[in-house]
This record gives sequence, structure tokens and C-alpha cells, in this order.
Amino acid sequence: MSTVITPTPTLPRLRGRELQAPASVSPSPASGGGLGWGLCVDERLSPAGGAVIDGVDLARPLSPEACAGIRAALLEHRFLVFPGQGLSREQQYAFTAQFGEVERHGGHRAENKRQDIAHVTANLDADGNPSDRFAKGANYRWHTDKPYYRTPPALTTLYAVELPPDGGDTEFANTALAYEALPEDLQRRIAGLRVVFQWEAGRRPGYYASELPPVDHPLVRTHPETGRKALYLGNHAVRLEGLPEAEGASLLDELLRHVTQPQFTYAHRWRLGDLVVWDNRCLLHRAVANYAMNRYRRVMHRNVVKGTVPY
Repeated sequence: MSTVITPTPTLPRLRGRELQAPASVSPSPASGGGLGWGLCVDERLSPAGGAVIDGVDLARPLSPEACAGIRAALLEHRFLVFPGQGLSREQQYAFTAQFGEVERHGGHRAENKRQDIAHVTANLDADGNPSDRFAKGANYRWHTDKPYYRTPPALTTLYAVELPPDGGDTEFANTALAYEALPEDLQRRIAGLRVVFQWEAGRRPGYYASELPPVDHPLVRTHPETGRKALYLGNHAVRLEGLPEAEGASLLDELLRHVTQPQFTYAHRWRLGDLVVWDNRCLLHRAVANYAMNRYRRVMHRNVVKGTVPY
């Protein structure tokens, strides 16, 4: 039986000056490595989350205080935008590694720079030409990164290397806010349910489908650092354990429609040199095919930080 989820009103966009207490951290002379800059949240992007941190050169090592400030801002805002960066793959990897163990992409594939230092995600065919054949791929559907792992990643960093003149956005959906907006009876109904994940729901061949068995995680997971509950679903979800297939599929679809309402989402319009870091434990995201994919290149570099087993 379907439960009606009543949409909540769309909230106004907030600017940085409206924040009550922007996060601010200044490195100490003893541990700052001579960076000589403070850290501040420049702008809050939307009620769904997000903040801009400007004036930071991520190619240089961060002080412990700066790392702590970025982590605190990330827990508060869920995704952060660092504009105007100039990063090699190695520098992006080094930045990401300051926040945990960086996973290699692609499991046991042969080591190479593309997979080990930074995963290249792009709309390019085998000859390096722009193509629209990726528009129906997993990246263009609402998902959290690698939920088909027994231990999914906690954080992702994505860096804009080449962009179309317009479009090529990435959208984010705040699954913690969405959970908190659910009616109490629905929260009780889904408490304790577990969702089974498999790469592309087992529909496509490839390393993940052939080597990784399905895994199950809580539909309502608890953030290990904040304690807040959030919905855990999206692309790669196969079924809900303990429910008839049709009922489980209907519930997952209904919850996904709820999570991706405008009041819980934000669309990031990339600029060259943007690095965005986000928290997979309380967000869904997707790339948007809102540009001429057969004409323009969109090349991004990605790293993910290993997380913990969801609970």
C-alpha cells in the first residue's frame, strides 16, 4: 500500500552573509606549514546544503587546523566547493588523502595512473571524442557512490578539468533532510528495513557485476560522525529485504521521488578549476546531460575516501 508523502514548501536561497556563524579556522604558526591563510565559509549555497570555501590553494599541504575546519564545514554543509584550483592528479590525490584512505577505482584491475591516482570520468569515446553514449549511464541517475561495496566510501572529491560552455551540471539531494521531513508513521514503517544493492542492479556486465555479490545496507542509515539519520537508496538498489518485490520497488520509487524534490536538491554549475567534495553518507548526486554531449568535452577527475560499514 502506497503512502502519500506531502511535499514541503520550497525554501528561499540563502547567501553567505545570512549565516549565523561561518566556520573559521586559522592555522597556527607551529603547524601551519607557512600557508599564511585563514579558512572561512564564503557562501552557503542552498537550504539543501553546500558552501563555498574560497581563497584556499589545495595544491599545498593543509595544516591540521585547516583539515579540521574543512571536515567540520563538510559535516555542517554536506558538500563544499573550492573554486579556482589548479590541481594535477597527484595533488588532488594528496588533498583527498588528508581526509582518509583513498580507494583505487575498479577493484583488482591492473594498476595505472588513470585508476590509481585519479579516476577520469568523461563523456569521451575510445578515440577521445565527445559522445552522448554515456547519458544513460549510472552517473546520470540519482545515486550514492559505490553502495554495492560492503564498506562504501564516505567522501568523494571531483575536480573540473574540461567543461562545455554551458551545462554539464551535477545535482545533489540531501537524504538527511528528506528523511526528517517524512511523516512519523512512514519513518516507523521503514525503520529496520534493509536495501540490497548491486552494481547497476545486476543489469549490466562488468567488474562490479561479475565480481561483487549483492550487499545489503540499512534503508535508514546513521551518520557515524553526526548521528543524524538519512535515507540510503538510489541507483544500484535492487530490492528491499522482507517485502514483496512489487511493494518494495514501489516504496523505493516513492522515497526517491521524495528525496529529489526541489527543496532537498541543489544543482552545481561547474566552473573550470572547481573542486567539490561531498559526503556520500547523507547525499545522492547525479550528472546532468544538459549540454551537447556529442560536441563538447566534459572531463572530471575523481577520488573517493573509504568509509565504514553503514548502520
